Amino acid sequence: MYIERVPNRNSPPAVLLRESYREGERVKKRTLANLSTLPDEVVDNMKLVLKGAKVSMTETIPDNFEVIRSRPHGHVMVILETIKKLGLDKIITKTPSRTKNLVLGMIIARIINPKSKLATARGFHEKTFSNSLGKVLNLERADEDELYSALDWLISKQDKIENKLATLHLDNGSLVLYDVTSTYLEGRGCELGKYGYNRDKKKGKTQIVFGLICDKNGCPIAVEVFEGNTSDTRTLKSQIEKVRKRFGINNVVWVTDRGILTSSNIKELVKPVEGLDYISGLTKASIRKLAEVEAIQLGLFDEVNLVEFESEDYPDERLMACRNPLIAAKNQKQREALLQIAEEQFELIIKAIKREKRALKGADKIALRVAKVLNKYKINKYYNLNITNLGFTYERKQDLIEQ
Repeated sequence: MYIERVPNRNSPPAVLLRESYREGERVKKRTLANLSTLPDEVVDNMKLVLKGAKVSMTETIPDNFEVIRSRPHGHVMVILETIKKLGLDKIITKTPSRTKNLVLGMIIARIINPKSKLATARGFHEKTFSNSLGKVLNLERADEDELYSALDWLISKQDKIENKLATLHLDNGSLVLYDVTSTYLEGRGCELGKYGYNRDKKKGKTQIVFGLICDKNGCPIAVEVFEGNTSDTRTLKSQIEKVRKRFGINNVVWVTDRGILTSSNIKELVKPVEGLDYISGLTKASIRKLAEVEAIQLGLFDEVNLVEFESEDYPDERLMACRNPLIAAKNQKQREALLQIAEEQFELIIKAIKREKRALKGADKIALRVAKVLNKYKINKYYNLNITNLGFTYERKQDLIEQ
């Protein structure tokens, strides 16, 4: 951008803010603003600022401007405008309030840089801010207690918000995606915190389990928190009731994994209810059984990657078998790498047996060492093992590996 003075016959020259741009091979210019009404000193200062964007850092501009402090701003506005474009702010509540701003502030802060509520409040504060979010939403004096109070207010609105989302994104016949996960907790203050299967591998930590319902595009519709010792299969019943009774959607196709939509859940919760259908996966054992009885004709995968078939074990169900050659190659590579590592460990055990000093002896001690390797790499089914008091040998089950 630059400022240009354009002669205007007998009148004072026009002062225009202009911008150059290229159209094909030609350079053109367009007028962005008419600055003719501004005082000369203001125009001169603007010229210096525009020139300063192009000159080197060693060239100084007169002290017409003083930068006191800068606030990163662009990313804040991108997320805030996206929230407004999606209508999420009105779904939360149509009434403007400080509590609403606190909720929006926590959503935006969570996307930009997830932190504790204490750290989030400090990011809003006028003395410790990390961006313009506190200024934009007038939250510069918010503290963590206000944020927790806003969360209490938000959870009281949860059913209403979920109902609005369901109305917008779910219809009769919709696909409903459902899955479950968990997160571990610090401390003992959570009533729902229980010991259970810990996906985070955090021993000695309580956890909570939560289930998330999404539409076919993955847009979240509803979330529910369960006690930490709740199995995945036990969460499904309440979700089916929620969609049918609270959301009023009777015809639904549930899409979830084999750990949730088990055969017993299908038999007890889904099939007896008119309007419920499902898409899920079979367990590896079930797939292997179908392959062994040749219900899945493996030769077809030489020509296509997706096969539809039927089986008497699954009446009134469509079975789809898919083979991904890229996944197959990846699995084969990983399996071979594990076998190589395990065999290196086996060779170390054999060396320990054969060494002259303090040799490893006794079938029980040798078996214990071998078992540690097998349990660590989960490859015991791929070997024939022979363990005696004085030795240890192993041999790959090559037929099984190829299968």
